[in-house]
Amino acid sequence: MSGAVYPSLKDRLVVVTGGGTGIGAAFTEAFARQGARVVFLDVAEEASIALAASLSDCSPPPVFRPCDLLDLDVFRGHLADVIAEHGAIDVLVNNAANDDRHTLAEVTPAYWDDRIGVNLRHLYFAAQAVAPGMRERGRGVILNLGSISWHLGLPDLSIYETAKAGIEGMTRALARELGVDGVRVACIVPGNVKTPRQMKWYTPEGEAEIVDAQCLKGRIEPSDVAALALFLASDDARFITGHEYFVDAGWR
Repeated sequence: MSGAVYPSLKDRLVVVTGGGTGIGAAFTEAFARQGARVVFLDVAEEASIALAASLSDCSPPPVFRPCDLLDLDVFRGHLADVIAEHGAIDVLVNNAANDDRHTLAEVTPAYWDDRIGVNLRHLYFAAQAVAPGMRERGRGVILNLGSISWHLGLPDLSIYETAKAGIEGMTRALARELGVDGVRVACIVPGNVKTPRQMKWYTPEGEAEIVDAQCLKGRIEPSDVAALALFLASDDARFITGHEYFVDAGWR
């Protein structure tokens, strides 16, 4: 395994939402390679099953649970089952999101509710579900995934950017509320990460424009974001909470 090894992550119970594809798959693999007990949830069953098979050599291998996070009752049921089977969750990675493009004029109330459900609501209720066990133990980490998009004001993402801005506020609020019991809450803000989904939005010229706007001239990979998540989840970051941390190559 290349990169840093964090002994404190071994045997920790880690739940990753949206952990079957893109950045989420990198989180799933990175924590599994650290020897953590990883459970990942995703609506993309085919890709998730393939990911789990590719990581079968990990000890222990990650466990996939198919789940549509828009169905809060089912989602919370999955989290309750994980806790019942394995004990309190040590690390929650609130990763799942969807950045489908949309304009102001075409948004309906139903679409608004759907997008907020996909990009914001489930993060709060996941934190609510894992917090009691973390508080009882006096430790735990919740990592929320933000986005560079609203910091830059990118076009055709108004609901997504509203949700991602809200995640940073939620991170600070929960860090304050849970910190008294030793639970840490932080937000990771990726820049433009080279995933198959992101690549479908960009021409080679558009990709070059993004790299040109970065301080560091290269493409961010999912593993770069996962590397930060490992550190923040580990005991090495024991006094880091309540803030957002960028992996954006200095994109301005």
